Amino acid sequence: MSTSLRLGVAEFRARPGRALLPGVALVVGVACLLAALVLSDALTRSVDEGAPLTPSSVSHVVDVKQQPFDPSATGAQPTGPKLDDALLAKLSSVGRAVPVQVAQADLLDANGRAGQHRAEVHVQQPDLVRWPLAEGKAPAADGEVAVDKITAYERGLKPGDKVKLASADGKPVEVTVSGVMKKGGIDSRPIMVAGPDLARELDPQPFTKEVWVLGGNRDAVKAAAGASYVVWDPAPDADKIGNELTFILLPFSVLALATAVFVAAATFRAVYAQRQRQTALLRCIGAQRGPLVRRSLFEALVTGALAGIGGALLGGPMAWILARTFDVTGISVLFGAVELSPALLPSVGYVILGVVVAALLSVMAAVRPAINAARVSPLAALRDAESEVPPRSVRRLRLVFGLLFISGAALLALAAIAAKGTAVAPLAVTFSAIAAVTGLFWILGPVTVPFIARLFGKIGGSRWTQWKLAGAEVRRMPQRSASVALPLLLASSMVTFFLVLLGTAQELTYSFANEERPDATVVDAGERPLPSIPAQDGVAASAVLHKAENGSGVDPEEFKTWLKAQNVAGAEQLVAGTAIVPLHWEGRPFVESDGKQYKVVGTVAGTLTGYTPILGGLTTGPAEKVVVALKPGTDPAKFRADLQAALPNNPTVIVQTDADERAEADRYMHLGTVLMMVLLGLSVAVAVTGIGTALTISVQERRKELALRRALGVTQGGLQGGVIAEAVMLALVGVIGGGALGFGYALIAILSIGIPLVLPALSVVLPLVIGALAVVALAVVAAFGPSRGASRIRPAAGLASG
Repeated sequence: MSTSLRLGVAEFRARPGRALLPGVALVVGVACLLAALVLSDALTRSVDEGAPLTPSSVSHVVDVKQQPFDPSATGAQPTGPKLDDALLAKLSSVGRAVPVQVAQADLLDANGRAGQHRAEVHVQQPDLVRWPLAEGKAPAADGEVAVDKITAYERGLKPGDKVKLASADGKPVEVTVSGVMKKGGIDSRPIMVAGPDLARELDPQPFTKEVWVLGGNRDAVKAAAGASYVVWDPAPDADKIGNELTFILLPFSVLALATAVFVAAATFRAVYAQRQRQTALLRCIGAQRGPLVRRSLFEALVTGALAGIGGALLGGPMAWILARTFDVTGISVLFGAVELSPALLPSVGYVILGVVVAALLSVMAAVRPAINAARVSPLAALRDAESEVPPRSVRRLRLVFGLLFISGAALLALAAIAAKGTAVAPLAVTFSAIAAVTGLFWILGPVTVPFIARLFGKIGGSRWTQWKLAGAEVRRMPQRSASVALPLLLASSMVTFFLVLLGTAQELTYSFANEERPDATVVDAGERPLPSIPAQDGVAASAVLHKAENGSGVDPEEFKTWLKAQNVAGAEQLVAGTAIVPLHWEGRPFVESDGKQYKVVGTVAGTLTGYTPILGGLTTGPAEKVVVALKPGTDPAKFRADLQAALPNNPTVIVQTDADERAEADRYMHLGTVLMMVLLGLSVAVAVTGIGTALTISVQERRKELALRRALGVTQGGLQGGVIAEAVMLALVGVIGGGALGFGYALIAILSIGIPLVLPALSVVLPLVIGALAVVALAVVAAFGPSRGASRIRPAAGLASG
């Protein structure tokens, strides 16, 4: 054992750079892991800090006992008891009873108009402060509110600023922002805190979540509440989420760490092959395989430990960069947190975690290369291996196993398509993809990767000598090239796979959004009765829907005219006293409303009517919606602007258009694309480090060759260009090969799910192209150090080193 340790220490002293080279990928992998954990900690802390607290003066909490659901019952289930004024009166005999309520209101924008999403207003008593504030103070007066931090961030609000809300009757009410909450609204849905009087002005019928009781003993509270209610003692931190968000980013960081292990294993293999003559000489003088393996594993352990320390130090800055990226791209809003401040320096626990994980993974990555290196024959000391050409029997066995895996992948893919729509299909697709990668790029990688490189070499090779030489170098070391390309190929295939699936989902959303939907729908954001809608240019037809008990009432002729303008059939028989229903109501003979039966005479798509029955002739109720068919060529955005300008005294009247549906789908597609590319980009970054380490080893091995090129007149720039060309070629092999594999399996997955095969649009292709260019750029950056080293080789010294 001591001999192994001395050999390992001697290697570090003699060639520290080469000994530590396999740890470069592990540094990035551990940094990704700890960045995910640190950022998750910051995200969890941010959400927990904003969680509502139960004041210490609250003695008991009263809520409605859950009613059992009867699956055999027909019709509506019983509503059960309510948290109403009668209950408050009973509880007040025991102690102070305070309802915990949530109201709904409309927050007006800078133009004085309501948005698509209503604000959630939490009612807070002045002496029972529940919501923690990041700045400012809790609302004390009727004209004060506290806003959530996402709303404050997006609108640039701070304590003392003025905002406008819409009262229950739709009139603007100006209030002062007294404070900014630590809580953030999810996906830009505003959250506010207001006092009871202002909340009633905004919403006369707030929803009561529970009732607090201050004072009294539990038995007295239970007796006053009755058997239909439950009573429990409050927990101050009951609304905190704990560690539920801690591992939200963990799967992607684990994927990056797995990629780092692939890269480290390939680098260990190349490093051990580089010192093959030294190992053979040790075998000549009697060294046993055991000490040689232990030496290699000791080196790997030290390399991993040092990589863990480096990754731990990089984890905090990487988490900070991810947090800023999420802020800029809008991803943070989806989590209800912005401007996160992850710790730049890791805790002692995270440093220990990074060191342990990196050391263990480094040893795991080095086991097989170390064992193979120890098997070197003593005669290897007398020869110089210029290339990696395995024996014919090994190549034949590799070909057999590779074809078996590829055939299995093809059969599993066909089975997945045949079993579409079942639970077996996704499993078949997954195992087929694993088999395809194993066969094509792991077992047959030394054949597949040089073949792809040869194709690239023919493109432009006749014009650019450096490009042709780069292809020759990839073919000279096929096993190493395959090992370097495999991690990048896996990351590229996953990015392509998920983006194609997202793009297909977006196209399907577009097709659903285009199915029999009103060109425009005029509603009130708070479901208030609509005012008279003034006539607008560009309108082909419109119909007013009136509120009814079990549907919406319409004027039959007006509604049929509107449907005709929308090119929709199904309501030709609609007259007063009849009804048309959504497609999922088909088969019902009639609809009952206010004690009157309306005979069903047709069906239309639910997207046209809001999924409610349309009752002909029932126009006595308040107007709740106006559906509009626009003339061809009319701009929906202009129609919205003109209509809202014509209703200056009705700020809560909004116009929803088909373009809005598409814009919303585009927004979520954009966020999903960015999130997927950023998180999977971690694996790509780790994979690209493999290119840098491989080129570093390649330059060390070819010192004599590079020196000869310099002696023959090749400039320093020419040598640099050759090394960079190798990096670009390896990057293209991984990106193009992985992209083709990911695209193919995305199509197989779509077919296996059973949804229509819709090819993604430019919105998916463009991010893939940008991502590919980014990978090539990163590969060029990774090649900068090796290329500089190659250009500094002096001809005389390089030739003498051979």
